[in-house]
Amino acid sequence: MSGADPSTLGSSAIRGVLWKLLGLLPEAAQLRLRPSKFGFAPADVPAPVEAPDAGIRLYLGPANSAGQGWAWARAAERNSDVGAVSMQYRAERDLGYPSDNDVPRAVVARSRTWGRRQFQAVAGRFTHVIAESQLPLFGLAFDNDPVREARALQAAGVRFASLCHGSDIRLPSRHRVHEPDSPFHADDAPLTLRLEEGAQRRAQILDELDGVEFVSTPDLLRDRPRALWLPVVVDPQRWAAARPPLEHERPVVLHAPSDVGLKGTELVRETLERMHEAGEITLRMPERMPADRVPAEVAAADIVLDQFSLGIYGVAACEAMAAGRVVVSHVSDFVRGHVRRATGSDLPIVEAPAAELEAVLREIIADRGRFRIQAENGVDFVRRIHDGRRSAEVLAAFLTAPEGS
Repeated sequence: MSGADPSTLGSSAIRGVLWKLLGLLPEAAQLRLRPSKFGFAPADVPAPVEAPDAGIRLYLGPANSAGQGWAWARAAERNSDVGAVSMQYRAERDLGYPSDNDVPRAVVARSRTWGRRQFQAVAGRFTHVIAESQLPLFGLAFDNDPVREARALQAAGVRFASLCHGSDIRLPSRHRVHEPDSPFHADDAPLTLRLEEGAQRRAQILDELDGVEFVSTPDLLRDRPRALWLPVVVDPQRWAAARPPLEHERPVVLHAPSDVGLKGTELVRETLERMHEAGEITLRMPERMPADRVPAEVAAADIVLDQFSLGIYGVAACEAMAAGRVVVSHVSDFVRGHVRRATGSDLPIVEAPAAELEAVLREIIADRGRFRIQAENGVDFVRRIHDGRRSAEVLAAFLTAPEGS
């Protein structure tokens, strides 16, 4: 190494040895001496989770998508002698959904000590675990391997189940066969490739676990046919709006997708902007709203547009129905048929493939009385199917099943 400064080389070598020695120290000592390695301070590490005072103790996490982990925990507690704790990774910037056990992402990713203590707390104090989206619950304690986690929990006598939300398990190559407007027709697109690989990997994990499975939306039953549909949960009282819909001469149309690419926004953007410019509608398209702002935005609307490419309905559509808004979306015949068979009711979401949205909106504007009734049906549907009672019944089959069943 011609031209190198020997003193510099010596200093580098010494630093390397020091860092190696530092790596042999207990994690707590490393954290005090080199916090930049971890990305969090000792005060950021939460104490191990506490179990509720109940005969059946459920631990559910860590995705908490749209606050559903917390909502399902509350639904589970509708059952006798059940206490539940929802856990989530908490990022510095998130949308503010509630959970019972927040753990900073950096702690989950880099603290083996936290992971081991959290596992000991869950395995020793809880009777049931539901793991969302095949994400690791205990981080480095099991090297981020959800199968090893599940096996360790089962070996400790904990009943284990898996729960999938959507893109975690929805296989793009299967979806595009059934949906003409699927966002996955470009099979070489980076998003499609990433989701395909991820869904295949998670399906392999589920097959290896071979246990109880839940899915949050009926369309996912195409991907996991033996799973149980666990309806999403919303609070009807929180979403109730005093003003009936379609009272504005120029209806307020809200479209606030959580993911523009997956929800088909670009399929309808030109139509919506043109109708707005023509004075037929007032278009609202806010992006990435904090959770506490969403109810007011929905209540201020007359018509809420959900999605136009996936063929599903989920939390956002249920929230809008609970608010008594006219909900317009593309929901597949597969999903509508399953809902009808499972609940005895038709799904009160106005059907509108992207190509027909303009005609559907004009029909709503021209026949407001009929669609106000549709909106009222939506309120009733959410109160019967998505207020937590039905979800509690589905969870009871897992929580109260005899050992070994």
